[in-house]
Amino acid sequence: MAIDLARHGLKFSGKILYNLTAPQLYEEALKRGEAQLASHGPLVVSTGKYTGRSPNDKFIVEDAESKPNVWWGKVNKGISPEKFDALHARVLEHLGKRNDLFVLDCFGGTDPEFRLPVRVIGEQAWHNLFARNMFVRIEDEDTLKNFAPAFTIIHAPNFEAQPERDGTHSEAFILLNLGKKIALIGGTKYAGEIKKTVFSVLNYLLPTRGVLPMHCSSNIGPNGDTALFFGLSGTGKTTLSADPKRRLIGDDEHGWSDTGVFNFEGGCYAKVINLSPDAEPEIYATTQRFGTVLENVVYDPVTRVVNLNSAALAENTRASYPIDFIPNFEPSGRGGHPKTVVMLTCDAFGVLPPISKLSPEQAQYHFISGYTAKVAGTERGVKEPTATFSTCFGAPFMPRHPAVYAKLLADKLKKHNATCWLLNTGWSGGPYGVGQRMSIKHTRALLNAALEGRLENVEYAHRPLMNLYFPTKAPDVPAEVLDPRNTWTDKAAYDAKATHLAKLFKDNFKQFEDQASEAVKQAGPKG
Repeated sequence: MAIDLARHGLKFSGKILYNLTAPQLYEEALKRGEAQLASHGPLVVSTGKYTGRSPNDKFIVEDAESKPNVWWGKVNKGISPEKFDALHARVLEHLGKRNDLFVLDCFGGTDPEFRLPVRVIGEQAWHNLFARNMFVRIEDEDTLKNFAPAFTIIHAPNFEAQPERDGTHSEAFILLNLGKKIALIGGTKYAGEIKKTVFSVLNYLLPTRGVLPMHCSSNIGPNGDTALFFGLSGTGKTTLSADPKRRLIGDDEHGWSDTGVFNFEGGCYAKVINLSPDAEPEIYATTQRFGTVLENVVYDPVTRVVNLNSAALAENTRASYPIDFIPNFEPSGRGGHPKTVVMLTCDAFGVLPPISKLSPEQAQYHFISGYTAKVAGTERGVKEPTATFSTCFGAPFMPRHPAVYAKLLADKLKKHNATCWLLNTGWSGGPYGVGQRMSIKHTRALLNAALEGRLENVEYAHRPLMNLYFPTKAPDVPAEVLDPRNTWTDKAAYDAKATHLAKLFKDNFKQFEDQASEAVKQAGPKG
């Protein structure tokens, strides 16, 4: 099928490798020395210097489209149209000298009404395979023939920017031009930048159409009930949403429209460091099969057996694979309106209840806050956790003001009578270094009770300082576990730690108060 790259400003006379299959991309990646073939069939690649996203290298072009609509600041940094155009021209010149280029046409989104037609143009085979795994693949020839990209990603990992010339922070760059509907990615081989660029674009476009874009996982129960799981890294989002009794819609990015939930992706991008075949057998199995791309995973050069326990190349080792590699996936990539919305947090301060029921206003407050806590380290003597706030549980990918997404969430919770919960997978009986991590058995019991509606008609208690309501009894969970203060031997120490955490919440929320209603501002901690 003939593809004209001139429409993208590319003067290219080489070979266009268009929508190749996985086996074809394997062949291209191997013969070019981009990757190695591991035992059982996965493709193993190294991303070099950049083994994770580079948020400081991401910019949005400041133009008539973006200026009034983007929430500018620390997360969404601007770059001038002139700087973008100059770098764009040099990237096109770089790609124009290649002998061949890889082009993939695909969709961001499984809902035909809201999906974004995306074209990915790049210089490496394995990145093309990554994009093929992660986005919604087009198998129908007629759809391909009539494909018209609404957004184009130009990917040049081997081209490095010159910061003093290009206005970037380093040789790496991720530039979104919302007006011209183009993204430039270069100077980094970390493939996650491709995935998150499409997510960022959808997060910008969909709110104007009444769709809430969400950084969450989603699944469907045996009775057709849809659930959402928001959460930052380390809170248990992947583990708790992976349930053999429930069908997986998606593990990371979704939209909530007037007709229900839909996955933005056609694949999964799972962390695989220390992955256990016993604890996560379905994800582990994907690392042992053809079609999976393993990033920065160590392998034996002779036997080609991968070592998922090694962080020699990176802690952030990843597997990219089509979602149908998971046995209990939902083929449509869609579900109904959620009945249960779970916000996951790992509170290393030991202050939050294991589960709290949130009002719509509290849901907005905690959604905007996006709180979790990370331990400072595992060395002896390190006891003080660090609070992390990432608005909407995905700040780096949210171009608009958090209040835009929070209002959409509140409207949908009310309209569809969904129940929202704050589920704490962190510490109990004291902070990290003193207390104990929440029992996964208790966490699963509380989650199941919430999903099954068994916490609807029980008595609730209230902790005024954190302003949270929690059940006084729950199936298969000891009553003394449910009240965080009662799990501490030193009640005064609990109150002091709770006062400290409440202040962190309030200080963080000050940046959002100008666009938050009084009811939402009052829904947070009272300390």
